[in-house]
Amino acid sequence: MPFISKDWRSPGDSWVKTDEGWEKLKVLECVKRKRCISECSNTSDTENDTENGDNEVVPPHCHITLKCTREIAGFNGLGEAVRRLDFRSSVRDGRRFNYVCALLRLLVSGKGITSLPGGAQRLLLQMLEEVATYVSDSQQNINVLRGLVQQLRALLNQENQKCWGKPLGSQSLWAEHVQTIQRIQDIASQIEIKEPGPNIRPKLHDLPEECVREIILRITDYKDLEASASAWSLMAALISEQRVWRELSHYHFTKQQIDVVLEKMCLQDTKERHRNWQAIYHALRKMYGVREELQYAEILAFCRLCRCLFWPSAGHPCIVDQCPDFRQRVQEAGNSNSNETQPVPPAKFLQYFSL
Repeated sequence: MPFISKDWRSPGDSWVKTDEGWEKLKVLECVKRKRCISECSNTSDTENDTENGDNEVVPPHCHITLKCTREIAGFNGLGEAVRRLDFRSSVRDGRRFNYVCALLRLLVSGKGITSLPGGAQRLLLQMLEEVATYVSDSQQNINVLRGLVQQLRALLNQENQKCWGKPLGSQSLWAEHVQTIQRIQDIASQIEIKEPGPNIRPKLHDLPEECVREIILRITDYKDLEASASAWSLMAALISEQRVWRELSHYHFTKQQIDVVLEKMCLQDTKERHRNWQAIYHALRKMYGVREELQYAEILAFCRLCRCLFWPSAGHPCIVDQCPDFRQRVQEAGNSNSNETQPVPPAKFLQYFSL
């Protein structure tokens, strides 16, 4: 079914009816290409030589329109971007899990699900169900799932009180959403933390103190440090060391920011071993805040050259790779920028769409 706007101009998009609703044909073709690539990667080497010759590996990416002009009517669809960037599969990637969950929290706690298009609503709840299944299988990040489930409960109560005890919009679609939310709540309520069997060695308590200290030094969230301190006496002793908070401060903040706080706390002339770095870190956090891009192992990136969103670990088909002279032309035009890519936090990602 071709789409034609009111002024009889068509962007060339075709829509196909699927089990999940109406979808753009080009998005479905992109998903099929990814499935074909994943299937080809599981075959033998001889089959790969014949099949992969025609199937080029295309990493998940999404081109977006920043400014609308008379010639270019840019419409960035949230559902299309989520599919093209493969958010649903990214849930099971440990590097991207926290980023996807932060995005889901913003979508659920913002204007609510009903403010999104029907396809985006269904896709959002599918991602939430995927998060619940992944947490149940891995038994990790249970606190993240509980927070999302609590937001969903509040969302149900809020939507049911909008219009005579019923939510606005399609009743059949909302009934489907209620069933999905109920499944998510059932999965979350049935999660039980199981202790590893006696044959699994070594356990955390068996590790030497130096190994436990190295684990603690790799934690970047102060809330996780405080929770770890309450779990084990050895961890509490290690977390109280000044080195942990000193390295955490230098990781999140610049030297200039640290000097400002030291001067404000009258610790500029105090020897480093006599400084309370835990208090210094919390003062820095309250004054400057923690940079959001440092809270995630991997964060979406935006390419300034080709106006494309992509995952840095996977890369993207950039216009520079297709046309090597493009970067030189950009520099000659006076638009040279050392930062060709910039991180895109979840809140910034949602600003690209009209929600």
